[in-house]
Formats: sequence, structure tokens, C-alpha cells
Amino acid sequence: MNYRFPRATALAAVLALGTLTCADAVEYKKVNASASQISFTYNQMGARVYGTFGKFEATIDFDSTNPSAAHAGLTIQLASIDAGNSDANSELQKPAWFNTATYPQAKFVSSSVTALGNNRYEVKGKLTLKGITREVGAQITLKPQSAIGVFDGEFILKRGDFKIGEGEWADYGVISNEINIKFRVVAPEQ
Repeated sequence: MNYRFPRATALAAVLALGTLTCADAVEYKKVNASASQISFTYNQMGARVYGTFGKFEATIDFDSTNPSAAHAGLTIQLASIDAGNSDANSELQKPAWFNTATYPQAKFVSSSVTALGNNRYEVKGKLTLKGITREVGAQITLKPQSAIGVFDGEFILKRGDFKIGEGEWADYGVISNEINIKFRVVAPEQ
């Protein structure tokens, strides 16, 4: 019996699978800021409130074949908040809230990325907001679409952890402690 043919067949199959894996490899290294978005929701006196941040810079370095080596960063201009009306936007600039005169930006820098399967990932990192740095984690789903990657994610920010809404605003019955942050980062394939 000749064993060369099965070995050759096995080798060809391994090489073909290796080629397919490489063909599926995708890298994302630039962010399309105009197509990306950061939004948030929270409860205020029993009503759900929606808002966005209009100015931010995001960085990404993601290789689909090695997600654990990925890095991401985000810098948000806090004065670009749109909480639904100009009075709320002005109030959020004050010292009891973001104190944008002293802390104009919020920054996130990733420290780890863990693949969860099915294009889902957990990203952990340090968020600095109002001069306080805390570890946060976000669940992210990558949706590849026609030469771009759409990274959709969300996490819960507890405003008390960052002293956001102090003094008369510290009552979580009026404004919830939990702020649901959602983001969409759009990046072209490299």
C-alpha cells in the first residue's frame, strides 16, 4: 500500500486551509471619524434620555488573525456633548458635572482584547474622566462590510465612580448612576 498519496493529500489540505485563513485575515488601522459615533442613554426622573458626543478622535490597530495584540484609543472632547437641549449642555460643562474648564477631555486606552468567538470581543482598558482613572470593559461586535469594519460596542459607566453629577445632582433617583455608553467605530480594511 502506498502512503505517499494520502500524506500528499493531507499536506495539500493543510496548505489550502492555511491559505484560506490568510485570505480571511483583515487589518484595521484607521478610523473614519465622520462615520463613527458615541452616544449615551440614562434615566432622568423616570424618562429615558439620549445624547451624543460630536467631537472625538479614535485610534485602532486590529488584526483579525491576532486580536489579542490589538490596541485602541479614544479621546472625547467633553464640550461637544449634546444631551438634547442647550440648557443641559451648558449645565454639563460645570464643575459638578464634567468641569470642562479643568478637564476638557475624557480618554480611553485599551490594555487587552479577548476574542469571544463569532466576531465578538471583550476590550478592557483605562478610562480617565474628570481626573479619575478607572478600569472599564466593553463588549464589541465586529461587522465586516464591503472593505470596512464596523465595531459596535457598549458598556455601563457609573457616574459616581468619576464624581459626575455632584452636590444637588448626586441623587441617583433623579438622574441614574448608570449611563449606558454605546459606540460605533468604522474603519476601512488595510
